[in-house]
Parts: sequence; structure tokens; C-alpha cells
Amino acid sequence: MNKINIFYIFLVLSVIFSCTKTETPPDTDNNVDKWPMNVYPGESWRVANPEKYGYKSTFSEDINNYIESKLTTTGLMVVVGGEVIHSYGDISELSYLASCRKSLLSMMYGKYVENGTINLSRTINDMGIDDVGGLLPIEKNATILNCITARSGVYHSASNTGDDTNYAPVRGSKNPGEYFLYNNWDFNVAGTIFENLTGLNIYAAFEADFAIPLQFQDFSFNQQKKSGNLALSNFPAYHFYLSVRDMARLGYLMLRKGKWNDTQVISENWVKTTTSSFTKVSEMNPTFRRTQSFGYGYMWWVWDGNANRDAYKNGFAAIGAGGQFITVLPALDMVIVQKTSTNDNTSDHYWQLVKLITESQKVTHYLE
Repeated sequence: MNKINIFYIFLVLSVIFSCTKTETPPDTDNNVDKWPMNVYPGESWRVANPEKYGYKSTFSEDINNYIESKLTTTGLMVVVGGEVIHSYGDISELSYLASCRKSLLSMMYGKYVENGTINLSRTINDMGIDDVGGLLPIEKNATILNCITARSGVYHSASNTGDDTNYAPVRGSKNPGEYFLYNNWDFNVAGTIFENLTGLNIYAAFEADFAIPLQFQDFSFNQQKKSGNLALSNFPAYHFYLSVRDMARLGYLMLRKGKWNDTQVISENWVKTTTSSFTKVSEMNPTFRRTQSFGYGYMWWVWDGNANRDAYKNGFAAIGAGGQFITVLPALDMVIVQKTSTNDNTSDHYWQLVKLITESQKVTHYLE
């Protein structure tokens, strides 16, 4: 057989092979090399079968059974690759986010820090901030960065409860930046600073910068409201009332490093900075927090230390009292959002639910 005939036989076989070769679908081989898909919701979320992303056929049944036996979840969504692979309960109901509000404010700060409107090195003294009964001279040295990283050293009463102030050191005993304490005074004053420096109502800014460009389905400006005892502190808590499916849009924006379709809503650098451990888990206070999984970023809880691996590698979460969560797991290209009734304190059961979800792949595979 001459060389020309061999060439033509090889060419024909190559054409036949290229025409007949088929790609194994991801629902049968867990082909996560196709992730992330970078699919974005439009007016509504796209829905996919969990098996498309390599999850077990019993995925939804297992989640529902766990919820109904251990939790009082009112709404839950699991998003992978930009598609909803499971939802439970009422995902459109507007309800209280509790301390998830702090992570939202962290997102809001990005644009204004980077355009120079907010300078994180400015002190509260420089901005003329004081409080009921007066702040101490050492406390007035706290910077905006100290406040949004829970390191202000200001242990003045906050206008609302739900923090670790029962473990606070004596006022004036810590320099700003020296000591982490999860303290609502820091977070509340950060909200007031945002409004003062931008000249914007916090809810109007959120609507313009996030609710509109991300096409929130349920946002209501009139449902948003501040609260707090202003006899204790001048700075109210800026509470948010959102739905599960709109919270998931925020989580997905963070998963996509601040990008929404073709628009960089938050810079990738701000997302990375705010969701990295500014305070390592080994530096957390009170000391019982050092036995947990989280360090702290800029108002985001961040998996740190030995916990920062496998499904939780580079993961972070917004956490609110009573079982409110936005959990972002880049290693699984996943966002999990849960809401409960606000009198329910079941965080341990929630993290067991997250573990169940993360271990439900047919073949374990994590993204870099």
C-alpha cells in the first residue's frame, strides 16, 4: 500500500471519529472541568437537576429530610454554576437578615473606598463622631478600617444587642486595631459613616448599586428600616429585609468576584480583600471563638486555619442570628442561602446541613 493510500485512509478515519465522538454529559461523569459556567439569572433564576453537577439522585430528598427533622427553615436555596439545584420553602418572602446586614455593608463600601469617597484611614475624631456620654480620647483614634474589621477598641454600649460586648475589655484598655471583638458599636457606626461620607441613604444606595443592577425580584425600599435604643448610642442598626432568592444574588455576585454578566459591580480586589482573614482564627476574641472555623475579614466570616480546605477552601459567609446565612463556597462553585424564623437559633444544625450538601457529590472534586 503506497503512502498516498495510507494518508487517505487515515484522513477518512479521522473524519469518522470526529463526527461520531460524543461528549459525556456532566450528569453522568461529574465533569466539573466545565465549571464555572458563569450563568447569571435574569428576571428569575435558572433551575437545574442536581445530577447535572454531579450530585446524588437523592440530593433534594436528603436535604428536605434533614431540614424537617432538625431545622425550622423558612426558605433555602442551593446554587451551583449559577443555577438553582435545590430550593425549599418560601424563597420570595421578605424577612429580617439580622447580622447578615454587616456583610452587605462591606459590599457597599467597595465602590466608595476605591473612588476615594471613603478613606479607611480616617479616624472617628477626624469625622467629628462622638456618642452618648462621650467617647474616650483613645477611642477617638479608631479608624474606619478598625470599625469594619471589629477592631475599633471602642467598648461603648451599642444601640442594639446581639454581639460579644459581654466579653469586652475595660473601656480605654485597648488601642484601636489591637484587639478583635465582635461589637455592634463598630458595625453601627460604620453604617452612619457610610451615609455621612457618601451623602446617601444606606437603603437608596443599596437599591441603586445592587438591587437594580442584579435585578432583585423582591426588593422593597419601604420595607427597610433602622432600629435601636438611641438613648444608649447615637448610631442605629441598619437592618435589611430581603428574600432568599435575592440574598442568593448577592452571594453569587461575591462568588463571581464582583462581576455580574459583563459589569464589574464590585472590584475583584475588594471582594478578595474583604473575604480574606484580616483577623486569623487564632487571634479571635473571646477565646472560645478560636476553637471554631472562622477568622474575620471586612464584616465577612472567613474559613481560616485548618478549616480552610477542601469544600471550604477560600469560603466565606454572612451570618445572622436566628439562622440567617449567605454561604459562599468557591471550591464547589456554590452559594447556599438559608432563612428561618428569627426566634430560631440552630446554627449548629445549619452547618451540619452544609456538610451534608458538600458531601453529596457522587465523585468528590473541588475547584482551584
